[in-house]
Amino acid sequence: MTHLDININKAQVLDALKEVFDPEIPVLSVVDLGIIADVEITEDGILVRMTPTFSGCPALHFIQDNIRTTLIQKLGTSKVEVILDFEASWNSNHISEEGLKILKKFGLAPPKRYSTELEIDGISDITCPYCDSSNTVMKSAFGSTLCRSIHYCNECKQSFEQFKPV
Repeated sequence: MTHLDININKAQVLDALKEVFDPEIPVLSVVDLGIIADVEITEDGILVRMTPTFSGCPALHFIQDNIRTTLIQKLGTSKVEVILDFEASWNSNHISEEGLKILKKFGLAPPKRYSTELEIDGISDITCPYCDSSNTVMKSAFGSTLCRSIHYCNECKQSFEQFKPV
């Protein structure tokens, strides 16, 4: 990269990244999903470190390109580098509180927070995102994507997916 010729700060970068959405959950930004590991502003440009939700995610390059394109358009610079950071593992505890609310509003039961080891209750005892009933049953641990499970609410009779805690 060459010398960054405009004044940009980390808050502006993160604000712009709130407009980059996960392709599988198009209402959840990469910031709220918690995959932005770090943002560095140097005289050489903007460096975004992104931690994938899992290493085999088919959308990694698509998300990287969207981050790059959005920052170029929103911040008026072409000096943007987006790298995958595999140093720290992502887990569902990285989803912001706002992100959990967004998931529920979207109709996906948000993952439960956990502090030690993940237990099976994290994917079997789920509250319905539509009526808030806990009278639900898991129909399949495998949903439309690897990070989702399928449930049914016995109260409102809705089937729904949960974003699994990982």
